[in-house]
Amino acid sequence: MQFKRRENLKPSEKLLVLVGSKNPVKISCTEDAFTQAFNRSFLVEGIHAFSGVPDQPIGDEQTLLGAKNRAQNSRDVFPEANFWVGIEGGVDEDAHGMFAFAWIYILGKNGKKGQAKTGCFYLPKKVADLVKDGMELGKADDLIFEKENSKQSGGSVGILTKGVINRSAYYEQAIILALIPFLNENIY
Repeated sequence: MQFKRRENLKPSEKLLVLVGSKNPVKISCTEDAFTQAFNRSFLVEGIHAFSGVPDQPIGDEQTLLGAKNRAQNSRDVFPEANFWVGIEGGVDEDAHGMFAFAWIYILGKNGKKGQAKTGCFYLPKKVADLVKDGMELGKADDLIFEKENSKQSGGSVGILTKGVINRSAYYEQAIILALIPFLNENIY
């Protein structure tokens, strides 16, 4: 990949946002969220970035760490970008069962950081049991719902809401919330 350095950008040029994943859903929702939040265009690219957590993170701490690591590792690979975004989906349990969520972590060229968490939703027992046995959520969904690579399309949330909320829309709001410090630089 060859990108222009920020100091060479003209006002009309797009700023570069790197997403620590090659998942097309994560790249697309990041582009949509940044465009909406800043009311301008961005060049958004995905790169493989190591999360440093298990394929299926469990709990807030592990999931947020995965998102942070993806953003930081993206910055290490290509420090010339303007923003680096980590998106990590996780699961946890409470008295009502196993639920899914994601953390978003954003680093800015100016050193500013932002983070936000998606809403949570509970998983069916059959899916939760497979995840408890060590299967990654996307693979468990594919097996139970007879899908193929669902995590690169609607994901669990899309399957369970019958497409009313797809994975892209689910992440998009949290990305915008993680951008609050960048949208309000004078108070953050």
